[in-house]
Amino acid sequence: MKQYEAVIKVMEGNGGYATLGFLNQNALSIEDCEWKTKTPFASIRRIVQDERFFFKLRPGLWALRSYKDKLPPEIRPDKNQPKSKQEEYSHTYFQGLIVELGNLKKYKTFIPNQDRNKLFLSKKLSDITAVSKIYRFGYDHLVRKAQTIDVAWFNERNMPASLFEIEHSTQIHNSLLKFVELQDFQTNFCIVADKAREKEFRSKLSLEAFKPISSRVGFWSYNDVVELHSKTSELIGIEARLRI
Repeated sequence: MKQYEAVIKVMEGNGGYATLGFLNQNALSIEDCEWKTKTPFASIRRIVQDERFFFKLRPGLWALRSYKDKLPPEIRPDKNQPKSKQEEYSHTYFQGLIVELGNLKKYKTFIPNQDRNKLFLSKKLSDITAVSKIYRFGYDHLVRKAQTIDVAWFNERNMPASLFEIEHSTQIHNSLLKFVELQDFQTNFCIVADKAREKEFRSKLSLEAFKPISSRVGFWSYNDVVELHSKTSELIGIEARLRI
C-alpha cells in the first residue's frame, strides 16, 4: 500500500475527512504501508495537498474529493446557511481542537454546559471533554464566571491552569473582563481569534483596566491552534513509538 493510500484509508474510516492531528496519530499504523522516511509527518502534510484526492475544508482539516457531496453540514457548511450558523460551526471547530489539545497534554478539559451538544467533527463536544461538571476551585461567583469560558484546562489539583476564549466575531473586551475577574488564580489566559484581530487584541489589552493581567494574556491565531494541535499529536506519536 502506498502512503497516500494509507491516508485515504484513514479518512474513509473517519467519514471521509480528518484533521492533521488525527492523521498523524493513525496513518502510520496502517498495515501493509511502509513509511521509509525520517519525516513521516511532513509526508502526511504533503500528501493531503494533492488535489487529485484531497481538498481543504478549514485550517488543519482535510477531506476526500470522493466524499465532497457526502459531508455533514458541520464539516462542510452549506453556503446558503445563515452566517450565524456558519460562524457557530467555525467557533465549535476551534473549541474542539483546543479541547483535544488539552486532552493530549493531560489536562482535564471543560466547556460550558450550553455548548455540550454542539457538534465537533460529527461528535458532540461533550464526548471529547473530560469534565462534565466544573470543579469548585473557588468562591461560587468566580466558579460561575469560569464556567462561561469557552475552554478550561484543569491541572492535577483540579485548579484552572489555562482558560481560552474564542473570538470569531464577538467582543474581545468582554472576554478580557472575564479574565480580570479570575486574576487571583495562577492561571494562563488566552484569546483565540483570526490573525487579523491581533492588533485589536493588543489595543484592548493596553487599556488601564486590564493592566493587572496584561502580562498573562496570550493571543493564539487560528493557525497557531492548528499547528500546535498537529505538532502535539506528532510528539505523542513519536513518544508512543519510542514507548516513552
